[in-house]
Amino acid sequence: MVVGAGIVGLAHAVEGVRRGLSVVVVERDDRPVGASVRNFGYVCLTAQTATALEYATTARQTWLQLAEQAGLWVRDSGAVVVARAEDEYAVLEEFQAVRDDVVLLDASQLRQRVPTGDDAVGGAWFPLDLRVDPRRAVPALAAWLAGQGVRFHWSTAMHTVEPGLVVTSRGEIKAGATVVAVGHDIDRHFPDLAEQAEHRRCALHMLKVGDPHGRVIDPAVLSGFSLVRYDAFRACPTVPALRARLTEQHPGLLEAGLNLMLTQCPDGDLLIGDTHAYAVTHDPFRSEDLDQAILEQAASLLGAGPLTVKQRWRGVYSSAPEPFLTGVPMPGVGLVSVTSGAGMTTAFGLAPHILDQLLA
Repeated sequence: MVVGAGIVGLAHAVEGVRRGLSVVVVERDDRPVGASVRNFGYVCLTAQTATALEYATTARQTWLQLAEQAGLWVRDSGAVVVARAEDEYAVLEEFQAVRDDVVLLDASQLRQRVPTGDDAVGGAWFPLDLRVDPRRAVPALAAWLAGQGVRFHWSTAMHTVEPGLVVTSRGEIKAGATVVAVGHDIDRHFPDLAEQAEHRRCALHMLKVGDPHGRVIDPAVLSGFSLVRYDAFRACPTVPALRARLTEQHPGLLEAGLNLMLTQCPDGDLLIGDTHAYAVTHDPFRSEDLDQAILEQAASLLGAGPLTVKQRWRGVYSSAPEPFLTGVPMPGVGLVSVTSGAGMTTAFGLAPHILDQLLA
């Protein structure tokens, strides 16, 4: 049994089907509405390190396979980092020197791939990264799994779990093994484990805007702000100087955790964002200042005038110092939460390891 129908839970259902297991999925909502549908749909392989990179490499192949098997919208178009200053390009040069899967771009080559402002000095292309449609990928995957024999219990909350048994709002369900993949609500069920892992919730601001240029933007688009957030860039010697410059030039934006990036939806609109704030429990109030900062920075990145906002939302995901919160708190019960904001990137690589551990 899998508790939770976000991308992490469904990745375990996919792996269970591959192993010939009988799979049941329990989900408290009547459809996926959590972090898995509120993100960029960016499978960010290149910016990962260590175990996350291993999981992301496996997940990449699974996404491409599911594109064929389940008819998912997957773009094998990579990602482009736009350098708007020489210190940003210097980081990319250092990164390319240690990663042979990175292609440096001059300003002309950059603009052939993505629209940018006049301040762009160059960039880099990450050809291994993927894009999916975040709003359709998870529901489509659930529908495909149902066609493979997976039984879904929607609008059904898990109350308690014990070896061999899950008690839900609709009664008891017997299970040989259970994977609890409830995202940032892991502390509702295993508070001691969550506290030990220093688990918090990360809240982010994102917006959907009209495309100001009316052109196809195939890759995901990252910025200099991205270079000071992802683990893979931290070993680059020039990152501290870049962080200091961005902090001085854009007061408050690094403190707000801005990771300026965007992806294009199949309908042509752009998903832009995002800021990051961390707490066990967040205040319910949004700051318009953060949204305005995202809009201004995104317009500058694109070399465009004011952007037209079509939707705004807050995403919430699980966060902790370690990128994955996993464990077997009792026999036959596996706990899993991606605590780095990389669920779309790593879940399909993580799931085989969890099931190996749980079913051993």
